[in-house]
Amino acid sequence: MGFYDFTLKDGEGHEFATKSFEGKVVMVVNTATGCGFTPQYKEIEAMYEAFKDRGFDVLDVPCNQFGNQTPGTDEEVHQFCTLNYNTQFPQMKKSDVNGANELPLYTFLKSQQTFKGFGLSPVGIMMSGIAKKMDKNYKDNADIKWNFTKFIVDRQGNVVARFEPTEDMKKVSAYVEKLL
Repeated sequence: MGFYDFTLKDGEGHEFATKSFEGKVVMVVNTATGCGFTPQYKEIEAMYEAFKDRGFDVLDVPCNQFGNQTPGTDEEVHQFCTLNYNTQFPQMKKSDVNGANELPLYTFLKSQQTFKGFGLSPVGIMMSGIAKKMDKNYKDNADIKWNFTKFIVDRQGNVVARFEPTEDMKKVSAYVEKLL
């Protein structure tokens, strides 16, 4: 099974096939509306607008598994994102990215790119502390640790990178641009 073999539900309950991304560079990101990383929506939307005509797309998967930071309905999440960040990329139904009810897409993504750490910035060190409280063995598994973890998929459907929410968005953008 590969990246193009999954079907998800969008925020309105319609089926959305990852096959529609064939030939594009895609960033899959689990998002939240009430997180300290939520302002990354602005940078993600800027990337989308800058690169969409060159074959880039974003798959937004709202998730409420980390600190209960996406408590609204799918419609409320969509309204928040469009009103505050003018998001235009595809947004899916709020879903789990870890555990028994995780989206099969996330099972696949995590099997392709494991957790490599939060980095040594002050925010990275803080996030390591939070993750350790949630799971003392957090470094040893591929689970998503927090909101705004990003997976990059190349034009051939290969999951080529994973960026934790602590990664500078300029680095993420530069990486994506190289693939275009």
